[in-house]
Amino acid sequence: MTNMVESLNNMLVNARDFPYVALLDVIQEKMSKWWNDRRIIAMAITAPLTPSWESEFRPRFAQSNGQHILQLNPVTYHVKGSELEGVVDIFNKTCTCKEFDIDKLLCVHAIAAVHHAQVSVYSLVSPYYTKEYYVLAYSETIYPVGSQSQWDVPNEVAIRVVWP
Repeated sequence: MTNMVESLNNMLVNARDFPYVALLDVIQEKMSKWWNDRRIIAMAITAPLTPSWESEFRPRFAQSNGQHILQLNPVTYHVKGSELEGVVDIFNKTCTCKEFDIDKLLCVHAIAAVHHAQVSVYSLVSPYYTKEYYVLAYSETIYPVGSQSQWDVPNEVAIRVVWP
């Protein structure tokens, strides 16, 4: 079970016997709080990437030091280390180790090649890992539904019979 499912399950322990509308209100309130908490965290980030990806990146930077780099053409580099070897294409954002291709986060080889090419590593990372996208993910607000008496239900919906 994932952490999110476990958290949601624990949150609903006392609300499980509530009527559906009350149960949905509990869920909405908690989701609004979580959403806003994450928005505040995202807005406070000062690094280019989200904290989890910055911490993922640090060991890769350390591993990229001391690699032997051979430039094959203006955008392609052969990177060799004690146990590591890869051919990096900076333009196409690929590496023969496939980490760069699949994760869209620079592998050790790509970091070494990009450093050698004097290009910012952050310019080649997928935008999905950036602070900007993290902030954008939590930019919307989860509003309460409000009292049923205040709902504006179209007549064609109100007359429908829904069987359990």
